[in-house]
Parts: sequence; C-alpha cells; structure tokens
Amino acid sequence: MEPFDSRRHGHAFALQCRHAHRAGISRDGAAMKLRDLGEDRLLDQLLPHLPLGKTLKAFEAGAGDDCAVVKTPTGRNFLVLKTDCVVEDVHFMSEADALDIGWKAMMRPLSDFAATSAVPQFALVTLVASKEIEVAWIKKLYRGLRRAAERFKVSIVGGETSSTRGPIVISVSVVGFVEKNRCVLRRGGKAGDDLFVTGRLGGATKRRHLQFAPRIAESRWLTKNFSIHAMMDLSDGLGVDLPRLVRASKVGFKIELENLPLSRGAKIDNAISEGEDYELLFAVSPRDRSRLQRGWKKKFPNLSLTRIGSLNRKSRIENRKLPRGYVHFQQPG
Repeated sequence: MEPFDSRRHGHAFALQCRHAHRAGISRDGAAMKLRDLGEDRLLDQLLPHLPLGKTLKAFEAGAGDDCAVVKTPTGRNFLVLKTDCVVEDVHFMSEADALDIGWKAMMRPLSDFAATSAVPQFALVTLVASKEIEVAWIKKLYRGLRRAAERFKVSIVGGETSSTRGPIVISVSVVGFVEKNRCVLRRGGKAGDDLFVTGRLGGATKRRHLQFAPRIAESRWLTKNFSIHAMMDLSDGLGVDLPRLVRASKVGFKIELENLPLSRGAKIDNAISEGEDYELLFAVSPRDRSRLQRGWKKKFPNLSLTRIGSLNRKSRIENRKLPRGYVHFQQPG
C-alpha cells in the first residue's frame, strides 16, 4: 500500500472542508450556520475576541491545545486547566449505563491531561438534566464520576447543577500541574520526527469509548525518559487529530496506513475516522526509536506502541478524499 504523504496528498486524511463564498452566506458570517464551519474554524473566529489582556504573557498554551497551560509565580511548575463535557445522543446514548457515563465524563478531560503529561488534582462537575430523571440514575452517574476520579487521585471539590428540557449534559473541569521541563504541547513536532501511537485504534463502537482509561502513567513515563516534541490524545479520530498536530507544529506528515494498529474487527477507515480512541499520538526524534521501543515493551508489556509514520517538511497542500474523524457541528443528525 502506498504511504500517505501530506506533501502529495494533503494535510489530512480528509482535510477541513474549504468553503467557498456561497449564495445566502454573508461575508461577515451573519447568515452562516455552525454546520458551515465545524469546530476548528468556529474557534478560529471566536478566539481572537477573547479578553486575555495583560494575562497573555502568562499563557504557555491556551485554547486550541489539549489543555490550557499557565505560568505561575513560583516558576517550577505550570498550572494546567481543562474543561470537557459529554452530551446525551452525542457522546452517549440514553440507554447507556449511568456508571459508564460518569466514568467517561471524568476520563475525557483526564485524557487531555495525559496529552500534556500533566498531573490532575482537582475537579468541578456540572450536571444539566431534566427534572424527570430518576434520582437513582443520578446517584449511579456520580458513583461513576467518583470511581474515575479515585483512579487518578483526583478530588471532586465542587460543581453546579441546572435543569433543562433538553438532553443530559455533564461538564467536568480539571485543574492540576506539570513540571516546566515535562510539559508537551501540539506545536513542538519537527521534520524527521517519528510518529508513534499507543494502543489500538478503531474500537469506539464496541463500548470501549465508555470504559477507556487515559494514558497518564504512560505519558509521565515518556516525558521522564525521553524528549517528546509534540503530543495529543486521539479523541476525534486520527483523520482530524493528526492534522491538528501538524498544523500546530507547521510541518507535514507521512503515514504508513498498513501499519496502523487496529482493534479487533476494525478496518483502516475505522481507525482514521471513528474517533474516541483516547490513545496518545506523539512525535519523537528517530534517534530515540530503539531505546523507546525497548523501554516501552519492558514498562508496558500489555500495551502496544506502534510507529505509524513520520513528520516532514511542510509543502503545498492538495486534497485527497479519505475519511476524516469526528467534527463537531458537522455530524449528521
């Protein structure tokens, strides 16, 4: 199988759609719908208007990365913040077990902490639900939240509740820290770097997306023993998340599609486009390849680590019709 090379085929498996000016859509976006933009292009329009003011210099990373990373007066560690949510009929179906939903709601922001190699400490939980929901279901949901938090020694210190006529929403905000010399963002990838992914891809439809565990221990081991140039978690699928990493790093990529580590029964298209794998994707110097693979096999014998390709110099982008991952506001339904 021919390797997928972004220098020839495009910046992504199926790049963010390039919308030409359309009839009925004004230049200032007044008549434009969210479905016309998708998540990333929406953020491009919103973020420049956020009131950062004099605090801008305090940010190591902000919106657009996996976590917000903020400098502190003490200097040795960065403050790390993340908020995430799960929405009924988007991230879980109404018939899903409340215990699993609570688990997933907590684990999603913790997976972003893994992507930054950060240590989570405190969480706030917001619940938005109909007044007709059974109390027993809510209690079970919070047992799932508690189990997930205890797994990573996170203290749930507060939150909020509100009523709605719409779907159930659980939002979790997490605060923690990362040492300055171990913080990894999306933007540090270099041409020539190896691209590795942990675990297997394409298993989200088999309930795995409700029961995953973030790769925090693995990311902490990586940054303790190696210089990891760029890293993120695969929540929206390789077809969306890899382009985000290479755009942030201002490089291109080449992927050996036949090398993608597939979950049992999954196909390459599933691995690229399904999303919700919550595995780590990271870039590291090829000089560390042998030592990394040997050390990983010894430290994590039950979790695969696969080299799926490399980063290369950015060049002219062309489009290629391959499946992309999950894009908020552009999914059917």
